[in-house]
Amino acid sequence: MEIRTFTEGDRAELRELFVRAGEGAPTESLWDHAESEAAVYLTPYMDLEPDSLFLAVSGGRLVGYLTGCPDTSAFPGEDVLLTRAVRKHHLLFRRKPLAFFARSMADIARAAAGRRPTAKGLDDPRWPAHLHINVAPEARGTGAADGLMDAWLDRLRTLGSPGCHLQTLRENARAVRFFRRMGFTEHGPALFVPGIRSNGEKLHQQTMVRAP
Repeated sequence: MEIRTFTEGDRAELRELFVRAGEGAPTESLWDHAESEAAVYLTPYMDLEPDSLFLAVSGGRLVGYLTGCPDTSAFPGEDVLLTRAVRKHHLLFRRKPLAFFARSMADIARAAAGRRPTAKGLDDPRWPAHLHINVAPEARGTGAADGLMDAWLDRLRTLGSPGCHLQTLRENARAVRFFRRMGFTEHGPALFVPGIRSNGEKLHQQTMVRAP
C-alpha cells in the first residue's frame, strides 16, 4: 500500500473514487448528483489544499483518500460551497436534489419548533484542523485508512497544529471505532442531520476531536 499526496494527474481518477468509496455507507449519496456533491466535499480540497490531500494506492489504482485542512476558519464553509453547487448545477430544478433539500428544510423547521439542535460545524481554536476520509470497499481492512491517517497526523505535527476535529455518523459504528483507535474522542452530543435518511431512519452527526 502506497500513501502519497495528490497531484493534478490524479484528478479524474479521484473523482471516480469519490463515488465508488461511498458504496455501502449510510451517506453513499446525499442528493443523488455526484458532480455537485464532489463540488462540496472533494473539489475544493483539490483546488485549495492539495498538500493536505493524501491518496492510498494499491496495484497502481487509487483505493482511498483523505482530505484535510489545517485551519478550518480559512476554508470555505459547507454552506457556502453548497450554495455555489446548487446554483451552478441548477439543483432546485432536479427532482432528487429538490426532494432532499425540501426534506432538509422541513427537518430544520420541525427541530426549531421543538427547540432541538441539529448538526453543525465546529469552530473551536483548540481543534482548528479537520479531515474527511474515504476508502473503497475492496480496500477496507487492508491498512489503507491507517496509512492515510498516519500521513495526515504527521502533517499536523510538522505544522505544529494544536488539534484536529472530524464529524462522522453515530450510526457508522465501524468509523467511530476506527477514529477512537486513531486517538479521537467524542465531543458533545450526536445531533440529528437534516435531510439524510438510511433505510428510512434518521442519522446523527458525532463530532470527534484529537489533540497532539
